[in-house]
Amino acid sequence: MNASNDRVIPDALHGNWVDRFAPLWLQPYLRLARLDRPIGWWLLVLPCWWSAALVASYQSRAFPALSDLILFFIGAVAMRGAGSTYNDIVDRDLDQRVARTRARPVASGQISVKAASLFCALQCLIGLLILLSFNAFAIGLGFLSMVPVLIYPFMKRITSWPQAVLGLAFSWGALMGWATAEGTLAVPALWLYGAAVAWTMGYDTIYAVQDVEDDAIAGIRSTALLFGAHTPLAVGVFYVLASLMTFMALISAGAGWVAYASAALFSVHLFQQTIRIRLEDGTLALKLFRSNQDAGLLLFAGLAIDAAVRHVLQGLTG
Repeated sequence: MNASNDRVIPDALHGNWVDRFAPLWLQPYLRLARLDRPIGWWLLVLPCWWSAALVASYQSRAFPALSDLILFFIGAVAMRGAGSTYNDIVDRDLDQRVARTRARPVASGQISVKAASLFCALQCLIGLLILLSFNAFAIGLGFLSMVPVLIYPFMKRITSWPQAVLGLAFSWGALMGWATAEGTLAVPALWLYGAAVAWTMGYDTIYAVQDVEDDAIAGIRSTALLFGAHTPLAVGVFYVLASLMTFMALISAGAGWVAYASAALFSVHLFQQTIRIRLEDGTLALKLFRSNQDAGLLLFAGLAIDAAVRHVLQGLTG
């Protein structure tokens, strides 16, 4: 494999801005932070935004605080990058055995472990500065999120359920959005967190379909390997749980009809993903995985509009 091919990341967006515009010396670091693959930070920030929108409705506000949405987005980009960098450092030997991951900057030798560690620390610092702008309860809650983040890369070596640990980490924003606004947690936030965990387990199982053959050879464990031919059914179960817990979050928060409509559309989107899974088609699996950005944005839009509608109606009747 020549140097040019060593830099190709198979699941990066074709013609992404990193490949087209970034200086050559900077490209490996941007790829290490997954800035050529924005789907990761969208999936990380969306539970934050769901929670911020739901709590806005709960508090009878017209819209979640724009400053919080922006800070959550910046924090998601930074912490997605830090988590991916840490993951690539830990998994560098395993990544060399899987076709999709062997071109990653640390596994391929483009970036040393020392340089990657310093880069990870820099991204963590950005995330810390974002976290420290929130209230004390949210800061403490944010630090607790490091537990699933730190253990996640090791799970694929010891359990067939690494997607569950990823769900615990990636869904933390469903708690943070509520905690940032309320300074505490409540039942709706817990239901929403559970929904996001199940959602993550579903879409990451779809993502793992790409690697089942290489993972089996390399000794990497996943729910896609665990369930085998029953993977579509397993994903369907995860998505049903995600849908049910989303509705429970709305019920416990006293959400309005727009929120329920968007949750229904969100559920339909997940159902369509489930029936389209083809275990032999890794390209389709990646496409279905990425489509969760649209599903998550659809739910956020509905929750945000519901807060605005309820605020206006309360103003008219108050």
